[in-house]
Amino acid sequence: MKYFRFFSLLFLIMMDQSLFAQHHLPPVWGNETAEYESRTIAYIAPKRIVWKSATGDATISGLDNLLKPGIGQAVLSDKGYCHLKNGKTGRVSLLLDFGRELQGGIQIVTGESATHDVNIRVRFGESASEAMSDIDGHNGATNDHAIRDFVLPLPWLGVAEHGNSGFRFVRIDLLGENTDLLLREVRASFMYNDLPYKGSFECNDERLNKIWMTGAYTVQLNLQNYLWDGIKRDRLVWIGDIYPEVETVNTVFGYTNIVQKSLDLSRDLYPIPQWMNGFSSYSIWWLLTQYQWYMNNGNQEYLEQQHSYIIALLNLLMDKIGPDGKENLDGSRFLDWPSSTNEKGINAGLQALMVLAMQTGEKLCGYLGEFDMAHKCHVAVLKLRKYIPDCNQSKQAAALMSLAGTMKAKKADRKVISVGGAKGFSTFYGYYMLEAMAKAGDYQGAMNIISQYWGGMLDLGATTFWEDFDIDWMKNAGRIDELVPEGKIDVHKCYGNYCYKGFRHSLCHGWASGPTSWLSEYVLGVKVLEPGCKEVLIDPHLGNLEWVKGSYPTPYGIIKIEHHKSADGKIISDISAPKEVKIIRKSNHE
Repeated sequence: MKYFRFFSLLFLIMMDQSLFAQHHLPPVWGNETAEYESRTIAYIAPKRIVWKSATGDATISGLDNLLKPGIGQAVLSDKGYCHLKNGKTGRVSLLLDFGRELQGGIQIVTGESATHDVNIRVRFGESASEAMSDIDGHNGATNDHAIRDFVLPLPWLGVAEHGNSGFRFVRIDLLGENTDLLLREVRASFMYNDLPYKGSFECNDERLNKIWMTGAYTVQLNLQNYLWDGIKRDRLVWIGDIYPEVETVNTVFGYTNIVQKSLDLSRDLYPIPQWMNGFSSYSIWWLLTQYQWYMNNGNQEYLEQQHSYIIALLNLLMDKIGPDGKENLDGSRFLDWPSSTNEKGINAGLQALMVLAMQTGEKLCGYLGEFDMAHKCHVAVLKLRKYIPDCNQSKQAAALMSLAGTMKAKKADRKVISVGGAKGFSTFYGYYMLEAMAKAGDYQGAMNIISQYWGGMLDLGATTFWEDFDIDWMKNAGRIDELVPEGKIDVHKCYGNYCYKGFRHSLCHGWASGPTSWLSEYVLGVKVLEPGCKEVLIDPHLGNLEWVKGSYPTPYGIIKIEHHKSADGKIISDISAPKEVKIIRKSNHE
């Protein structure tokens, strides 16, 4: 009977955080925070030894043993070790590649070394060259947000585990004179939310397939206890940046409470009249994200929790509209970093964002039963449309103006966005540029840019998408997964600007995942029309593709879709959906 009671309590503890706090922690402490940890830890062996060095009288042997799968347990054995030995003058170093970008730390299993109390220096890197760098104040390498360069003491015949950063590469330097170290295992401790990939995308262009999946994986790595911007640097909830990330979450994973936690954190940190993260545009993106989240999940109770904040924010935004219809937003005036020196472009972009805010506010107020406020939003849109600034050739501003309807979509695409192809695209606002190209009907042009721009990062060895990327960086560039050969440019070290110069540049940034949701929406053709996916339009645009198939998550289950293009250009579709989801098919001929 006592065993039954024990396991019953254990089950309840696992299901209820309050019970965990009530029954599992000593009540006399009074300072604990009980939170159920849903993240998974997987241990991953290195895929290859990129580089090794044994100077002077130092020696290395048994390196291949580190590439074998491990068990995370020290054992009494004299077999299966990598033996590192520093001499009087010589030192040992090695660089490991774990095959793809990871979030987490490192686990090291040691043997019965001749030396006790051994220290090693560990350096994480998102690129091979970052892992080889020093924090020198010039190359951008830092320990900001996450410690990626540190000294780790190792136990004799034991296990050490340390680190919490974003990385693919790890450099290990054995420290000390005449030091002996037996390494049985060096594994990455990979921490992630093990969310099922409910959404999918596959077509006859493997490059597009890889880009879709890379965007999905980039966001999954940033879905930690909150939805972060980056897993190495900017492990923060930047609420403006979250919009394309949430679109990817909707497309790939469906509902997760991590999104709502992140939206609520920003709401609570920045009460009205403060702007979220200090940017007026970011408060607008919070509003737009609330709408997209509601459309995909249809959670009326959650939307009601935002009721008072939404009304207060809309009133604040309306107060920033001048008598001539021009926005007068204060706080930091910002779209994205690459456009930050184009003041006229920023002004035009913010004007368009205000139109989008009022259009979205009108819809949200309708769902909240705030019909008077919905009308005020409608009137505000008409007023804002009286002032149409010049985009000043800013692709960011032109995209927003197209989406807001203050610039004709075909003109925005032809005159600004598509000029020079991927030149001038950015990883964050590139998503809105693709959206604007779709509105102009330029689906093939958008796919070409996805292949060129986001595919360019893959060509340089990326396994996740970056904080920033310029197509011109491709010229004479070395790959990030190799030590840069002489005569080639180190992309990670030499490029980047503003707050992300050199190795400080994040190579895993969720805001860069735009092609994932774009391909599902415009190529697979999934467009949510009613809250909770109760009504969904299927309107595919295959361009030069022969076929595409995939799936899309809804609160009621998965929509499965296949499209094939016949010889006469007609698209033949096979669609299955949960009975609660009304599917509207749009006949298409390309």
